[in-house]
Amino acid sequence: MKIGNKKIGEGEPAFIVAEISSNHRGSLEKAKKIIKAAYLAGADAIKTQTYTPDDLTINCEKEQFIVKTKGAWSGRSLYSLYQEAHTPYEWQPELKKTAESFGLPLFSSVFDEKAVDFWEKLGTSAYKVASFEIVDIELLKKIAETKKPVIVSRGMASIEEIELALKTLKENGASDLAVLHCVSSYPALPEEMNLNTIPDIKKRFGVISGLSDHTLGTDTAIASVALGASIIEKHFTLSRAEGGADAGFSLEPAELKELVRAVRSVEKSIGKVQYGFGAKEAENAVFRRSLYVIKDVKAGETFTRENVRCIRPGYGLAPKHLPEILGKKAGKNIERGTALSFDLIRK
Repeated sequence: MKIGNKKIGEGEPAFIVAEISSNHRGSLEKAKKIIKAAYLAGADAIKTQTYTPDDLTINCEKEQFIVKTKGAWSGRSLYSLYQEAHTPYEWQPELKKTAESFGLPLFSSVFDEKAVDFWEKLGTSAYKVASFEIVDIELLKKIAETKKPVIVSRGMASIEEIELALKTLKENGASDLAVLHCVSSYPALPEEMNLNTIPDIKKRFGVISGLSDHTLGTDTAIASVALGASIIEKHFTLSRAEGGADAGFSLEPAELKELVRAVRSVEKSIGKVQYGFGAKEAENAVFRRSLYVIKDVKAGETFTRENVRCIRPGYGLAPKHLPEILGKKAGKNIERGTALSFDLIRK
C-alpha cells in the first residue's frame, strides 16, 4: 500500500497518522496549527473526519439519542456532540492544502456516499472507514469503487463482520487494504487492548495490520510496533487543557514527537533474524574463552589439563577442540600464555 509518497507494509517504517477529529474546537486556524504541529512532531499523515451532524443522526432529545456512556460525552445528545465535533466540508480543501505544504498527505474518515463524492473531487490518496461504519455495506461498496487504498478500523467487529467488510471491498474494486485493531472505548484501558490481535489480523485476513489507539499516552502504540503494526493512528491536539470531545485521549505535540522517536527506535531494534556475530559484537569476541597454554611446554611434551586451559581472551582455539588436543604432543617449545593453535601441535 502507498499513501502519498509513503510505502506501508511489512519491512517499511510504521505509518503514523495524526487524527485532528474535533480538536480544532471550531476554529479553522487552530486546525491548521494542529497540522503544522503534527508535521514538526514527525507524523506521516493527517486525518480528518467528514460528516455533518445531519448525516449521522437527527436533532432529537429523546432518551435514546442521549449518550449514556461514561466520560466527556455523557449526557450529550448525539446531534449536539456531532455538531461540536464535525469538521466543516468547506474547511477540508484548505486543510488538505496546508498538510501538503508540509509534504504530508491528508485523508479522511468518510461516513456517507456524499463524503466519498466530495473527496473524489478533492483528490484524496486514501480512505478511512471508522469502526462504527465497518458494517455499512453500501458505504464500503462506494469507497471500494474509487480503487483507492482503504484503512478500516475494527473496533467491536467480529471475525465474520471483518470478513464481510473485506469481501465487499475486494469485490467492488479495492485491492490495497489495511485493518487496524481498535478498542472503541474513550479512553481505552491498556488491559482492554489485546494487542496480540494485530499479528492475528495480518495472518487471518491477509492484509496490512495496525492500531487505532484510544489509550492514554504512548506505551500501547509503541508496543504495537513490536507486534507488527504497520500503521498507528492517534488523536492529536495542541493542548488537552483546551477540552473537547476527544481531547482527553489525544496526544499533545511533545508526546507525539516522543511517540515517533520511540517507534523509530523500536523499529531499529526489531531488525532482522540474526545469529552469530553482529557488526559491533565482533570487536568483543576477544572476551570469549579459548584454549591457552598456561605452563611452559617443551617440544614433544604432552598436552594435559595441567598445561592447557580454557580461559579468556578468545584468540586461541575454540573450547570445543579441548578433547582432541589433550594427549597430543607439542610440535615446538611453547611459552606460557600462548594462544593454542593447530600449528603448535605435532602432526
